[in-house]
Amino acid sequence: MKKPTVLIVDDEKPTREGLRAALEDRFEVYVAEDAPSAMELLEREPVDVLLTDFRLPLEDGMKLIQRAKSLSRPPVCILMTAYGSEELAVEAMKRGADDYIPKGRMQIDELEMRISRALRQRQLEAENVALHQQLDRRYGLEHLVGESPAMKEVFEIVRQVAPTRATVLLLGESGTGKEVIARAIHQLSPRARMPLVIVHCAALAPTLLESELFGHEKGAFTGAHERRIGRFEQAHGGTLFLDEIGEIDTTLQIKLLRFLGERTFERVGSNRTLTADVRLIAATNKDLEQMVKAGKFREDLYFRLRVVEIRLPPLRERKEDIPLLAHRFLKEFAAENQKPVRDFTADAMEALLNYSWPGNVRELRTAVEHAVVLCRGDRIAARDLPASVRGLQGVPVSAGSTLRDSNLTLKEAEKELILRALRETQGNRTLAAKKIGISRRTLHRKLKQYQIEQQEEG
Repeated sequence: MKKPTVLIVDDEKPTREGLRAALEDRFEVYVAEDAPSAMELLEREPVDVLLTDFRLPLEDGMKLIQRAKSLSRPPVCILMTAYGSEELAVEAMKRGADDYIPKGRMQIDELEMRISRALRQRQLEAENVALHQQLDRRYGLEHLVGESPAMKEVFEIVRQVAPTRATVLLLGESGTGKEVIARAIHQLSPRARMPLVIVHCAALAPTLLESELFGHEKGAFTGAHERRIGRFEQAHGGTLFLDEIGEIDTTLQIKLLRFLGERTFERVGSNRTLTADVRLIAATNKDLEQMVKAGKFREDLYFRLRVVEIRLPPLRERKEDIPLLAHRFLKEFAAENQKPVRDFTADAMEALLNYSWPGNVRELRTAVEHAVVLCRGDRIAARDLPASVRGLQGVPVSAGSTLRDSNLTLKEAEKELILRALRETQGNRTLAAKKIGISRRTLHRKLKQYQIEQQEEG
């Protein structure tokens, strides 16, 4: 059985060599004389326990512990000091130390006992996490609802691809459940015990996204006051989910392509090559094929990403799943809001089935939450649903026309609905999105899609 590894950091050679001699029967022991040497070893070798003096040249032991705890595989950290005080012990724990021991009163038997106790505690925590993740792995498809042929096909692909290392590309409109599918793939995979790290690429500027993904060194750019571990390092051994992959710029596309080919990268501001064992899942609501043809997305990266491609159908193409999803959401929000709502009336379900759901499952979820909150009995009626869901029939858009009976296309009707909601809320996008029953983020995307320029008021 492999011995646990201990790194002893002390600037006094007799102390560190004495501790090495005392501990090496039970542990694999490394030594370092200062914090930089210790960090270099921690980044290179898997270490179970960091045993460090408080007083060190260049950087004290507390700062070393903080840096060690930021690693993707942080060690158990024990601080030693001859300058013991209650205040110092509390501060050490606040900064991430797992234990604290005064050097002047330290007995080797006690030190071994504390190291073993800390390792046992970490093992118990790991087993607890593993137990929950095994349950997640067993029930990884629990949150995927659907009886339609299209969704059954999606579920089957998820079951087949999850145990592999293959990169997966999820395609589908906003709100179709791409993140839910990504979580299911991770939970059903051998990586379920390791992290699932999620990055929404559209939420960050290209320069910030590069640092977010790959990390940066201290001083790499203005504001980089300390080293930052990127999402690739955080996801080591697990899965990285890049949502809205179509939003990344060409420079970052090249770096991502290199990682997929070689599994290597550099932090921003460093020329040191790092590796990470990461399974990549990407998602987009954009047409990447068209972006490739337009020169906006690299063809080689596109083919690297779509080793396995899963297309999620919009809700309007699987309406037989609407009752299942609606009842799932009703149960969730009735419990959350402590309301005795248990079902839908026939007119409410008819409204749900007749609506086109441009915001897909996410919009349905919001609509059911809205209805549960407003419901006055134990069954949701049509009047409890958002106006956009129940009110398309006979609602005037302009003189002599309605959204339902005019010759408007679905997109034209949706645009008119958005314009009307903006007018009724005096341009307040937050209220307009709520009135329609979609998220503010979806509304912004629709405004851009339909080239609606509207100043927000209020």
